[in-house]
Amino acid sequence: MAPKVLVSDKLSETAVQIFRDRGIEVDFDPSIGKDKDKLLSVIDQYDGLAIRSATKATEKIINAASNLKVIGRAGIGVDNIDRAAASKKGVIVMNTPFGNMITTAEHAIAMMFAVARQIPEASASTHAGKWEKSKFMGVELTGKTLGVIGAGNIGGIVCERALGLKMKVVAYDPFLSQERAEKLGVQKVDLDELLARADFITLHVPKTEQTSNILNAEAIAKMKPGVRVINCARGGLVDEVALAEALKSGHVAGAAFDVFEVEPATDSPLFNLPNVVCTPHLGAATTEAQENVAVQVAEQMSDYLLTGAVTNALNMPSVTAEEAKTMGPWLALAGHLGAFIGQMTSEPIKAINILYDGTVASMNLAALNCGVVAGIMKAGNPDVNMVSAPVIAEERGIKISTTNQNKSGVFDAYIKVTVVTQTRERSVAGTVFSDGKPRFIQIKGINVDAEIGRHMLYTTNNDVPGIIGVLGSTMGKNEVNIANFTLGRAAEGGQAIALLYVDAPVSDLVLADLQATGKFNQVSRLEFDVS
Repeated sequence: MAPKVLVSDKLSETAVQIFRDRGIEVDFDPSIGKDKDKLLSVIDQYDGLAIRSATKATEKIINAASNLKVIGRAGIGVDNIDRAAASKKGVIVMNTPFGNMITTAEHAIAMMFAVARQIPEASASTHAGKWEKSKFMGVELTGKTLGVIGAGNIGGIVCERALGLKMKVVAYDPFLSQERAEKLGVQKVDLDELLARADFITLHVPKTEQTSNILNAEAIAKMKPGVRVINCARGGLVDEVALAEALKSGHVAGAAFDVFEVEPATDSPLFNLPNVVCTPHLGAATTEAQENVAVQVAEQMSDYLLTGAVTNALNMPSVTAEEAKTMGPWLALAGHLGAFIGQMTSEPIKAINILYDGTVASMNLAALNCGVVAGIMKAGNPDVNMVSAPVIAEERGIKISTTNQNKSGVFDAYIKVTVVTQTRERSVAGTVFSDGKPRFIQIKGINVDAEIGRHMLYTTNNDVPGIIGVLGSTMGKNEVNIANFTLGRAAEGGQAIALLYVDAPVSDLVLADLQATGKFNQVSRLEFDVS
């Protein structure tokens, strides 16, 4: 059955056609995004939801979306999506951070020109029939120092454009390497030095706990007198009240804002102040950018729904289409290892330790980790997936650690998962053979070679004669066909295990019959998703 997507905001017809061309059923109804009751009533019909800013994907909407797998935001900001609710529900949240980079960077440069030359006020004055040449004395950009707070994708483009304007550029960004700074041609500085040196300051960071009001009253006081501030990133990065006071005092010579702490901004301390340029969040408002982000979100959502490729997800590691293809068997193995331990562990788990050995250690370990944790968590909640499992693990205080190492055994690669509870540690290891099929290769430190099937039986016993006969006769008596039979032991006469791959679920009667023989220390049925 083809996946089904709802486009509830205004996206280009090109994007809608991409869904159709990829074989995805799509309903295009921009009116639904503004009608939360209608959206609530239909959302459970869809595997994907493609939106812009009008649709509010609230916790209530997400919880009602029983089939929803992915929400795609055509644009950068995801303030209209309850990401925590989506993660708990196992819904991937994607955005398109690259489609409007050029447009947003160009808007910041345009705003810098506008405030440097007081273009909006001069235009309004001229339209009013005045000719006030002496009133609108501006400043050149050439030779001035631009301070860029946040030198990521958009900030980096602004740096390049500013250098083309013959400006000197200093950048503050904790994640900016010296090599990247040199490649951009900018000087990396700390925030205080940027504030003291910059003639113009432009912000290009997301709003986080660390960046909220990064330009507060204290920071503004450290700025060079006559500075001009541009914000085309996110509202709330600048204390608007403090900036307004600095503008009134003349310490700050001008400001240009495209974003505000409260939007839509019908009132702001910055409104109606001289040499303050304001626009209604137009950073991405070009025909090219809107087309780009719409096409990108359609392609990303289609890739995920059809191939499992994850691009620009905010609550799950990205997995390229090529990775999804090559890692498929290893992701399946990760899930099976987790499922084995999850079904065998009844105590609260304190820690999950994952070892990657050999060629698998160079794969996308973040995604493989999610697969392991999801497999473990599914034992208690079948609705858990790779998105929601890490969230649940974190809520439960489970510590997850990862180790990778070069090939150290007989296999080219393997994964070993160990869980730690209050009373014990339990481990299982597996690999992927050349046929692409995952195998268990070690359980409780005992080497095995076990094919993984949908329905399995696991037993432990002391290594004594007759165990194979008891298992075979009990399965035969209960008309359970054995597809594969694997044995292993720690040492002669020591602890031994058996793993049977059978054609039907192991019944309570079979478990009881085996326990009644007195031959087994443990008897457990296991189920694996091998679809």
